[in-house]
Amino acid sequence: MKKIMLTAIFAFATLAMQAQVKTPQASPGTKIEQVVGLTKVEIDYSRPSIKGRTVFGELVPYGKLWRTGANANTIISFSEDVVIAGKKIEKGKYALYTLPKADSWDIIFYNDTDNWGLPESWDDTKVVLRTSVKPETLNRKVETFTIGVNNVDNDYAFLEMSWEKTIVALKFEVPTQKVAMESIEKTLAGPKATDYFSSAQYLYQSNGDLNKALTWVNKAIEMDKEAPFWYLRLKSLIQAKKGDKAGAIETAKLSLAGAEKAKNADYVKMNKDSITEWSKK
Repeated sequence: MKKIMLTAIFAFATLAMQAQVKTPQASPGTKIEQVVGLTKVEIDYSRPSIKGRTVFGELVPYGKLWRTGANANTIISFSEDVVIAGKKIEKGKYALYTLPKADSWDIIFYNDTDNWGLPESWDDTKVVLRTSVKPETLNRKVETFTIGVNNVDNDYAFLEMSWEKTIVALKFEVPTQKVAMESIEKTLAGPKATDYFSSAQYLYQSNGDLNKALTWVNKAIEMDKEAPFWYLRLKSLIQAKKGDKAGAIETAKLSLAGAEKAKNADYVKMNKDSITEWSKK
């Protein structure tokens, strides 16, 4: 009897875990991504609906800070520095708060994003930017609170928030030309020493073209004023694999000296072992 009761209890507990109730959220969460020029903008927020209520002035009182959505912080992030109202905001993520009024809205970027709604204790030192915009009246009703990135240009876009019959739009500028020029200059400048080293290392490890591998590792060595001992180690291995044991030994001695200077015991041992092996007739 006891065994039967235990079995029944276990079965009931299993059914209870499997039969968890699923209901829709009152304010479902969403995440949007938009690329503006070369800057990625992400917004993560929860979306309350009107449901027959009066929003601005009642549900969202005028003159009081609002979490700008529902539930946890509404979070906006930028992959590059942006400019809003003439002030630079560094790339990163921020909580987005607003203070709606009948004739203007304050929009606040706050660098603490771990709050549920408003912070328990507001800290003005965490306000990265506070600016004001004028609300506009829509000729239609927006049932569900909506944030979007619209009127996208290569150099700017507008952060728009709409609900009920109100919309506010905040322009932000992105550094497209700066990012593009940095990318162009980096590409046109050609590969770095590390690029040549990595390419040579790949060819050596994959039994690829050893002549090309040697050319590339030599370029890496030439581009560094003081060739790192691990560059020289790779060159010696390539030379040995090509059958140039004498050249490999001379390069290994240079790598050994650099490793001893850097007090890298692993490379010291590897070079000594290789020199001994390659010196055998």
